[in-house]
Amino acid sequence: MKTYIRTLLAAMVLASATLAAQAENVAIKGSNTFGEKLAPLLIKAYQEKYPDRKVEIEVSNSAYGIFSLLEGGCDIAASSRILNEDELRISRSENITLTSHAVGYYGIAIVVNAKSALRNLTSKQVRDIFSGAITNWSAVGGPDAPIAVHISSSQTGTYLGFQELALSQRAYRKDAQEHNTYAEISAAVGQDPNAIGFTAMSMVDTEQTHALSINGIAPSQLALSENIYPYARLLRLYTIKTKGERSSPALRFVRFVRSAAGQRILEEAGFVRHLAVNKSGKAVQF
Repeated sequence: MKTYIRTLLAAMVLASATLAAQAENVAIKGSNTFGEKLAPLLIKAYQEKYPDRKVEIEVSNSAYGIFSLLEGGCDIAASSRILNEDELRISRSENITLTSHAVGYYGIAIVVNAKSALRNLTSKQVRDIFSGAITNWSAVGGPDAPIAVHISSSQTGTYLGFQELALSQRAYRKDAQEHNTYAEISAAVGQDPNAIGFTAMSMVDTEQTHALSINGIAPSQLALSENIYPYARLLRLYTIKTKGERSSPALRFVRFVRSAAGQRILEEAGFVRHLAVNKSGKAVQF
């Protein structure tokens, strides 16, 4: 009997330890702006600091992350845009409140083939190229050649964000080629001397492409921080608000991202911090 009790207690302790370990696991889904480059750096640093905590990332798009969060398929949704009407409607119908945690600013760079002689476009030229009003490079001082346009998938936050920032909500050119990742856009533009596309400023592939100045302003962290580069948006992490909950594995990771250490990683990855930092180097929460 004593042997049975000892075995039962051991099993209970093991099960408790397993549940505790699982409780520290965090699943993130969503935006490729967050997931392709920045998330792996943040996760690596976080897990080095807290070896007993596990964070997994599934890179897709903002819509996928938000719907996964609403359906209980992840703990954090990464998004490069605010919630849309459909997402707000679903959250209300399910009595779910989502909390938005500002992470930092990212810039959208306009890229052309590395061999292109073009170095600058006006914001009006960008609008007209991506909406289809301009279809030949000769209209903007380039060669007499048709322009091939490459954009993010219509499910991504950047697709909608760029449409708002650069196209004044005009529709994209009908034959614009959609891609799931920035890496795919860079590869497509790098293979075609007549191509143009957009990518996160932090992920410009300088071997295959080069980023254009817009209205004479080069895409840079300084230009973003001084609010003079036209194509910049706020990156967010969403969590589900639970009544009476002050901490959770998801919120602990969010706090790390928003801490001074997390914000330094964000800046090193080419983003611009959103949090103010006091004289002691600590991020001021808001």
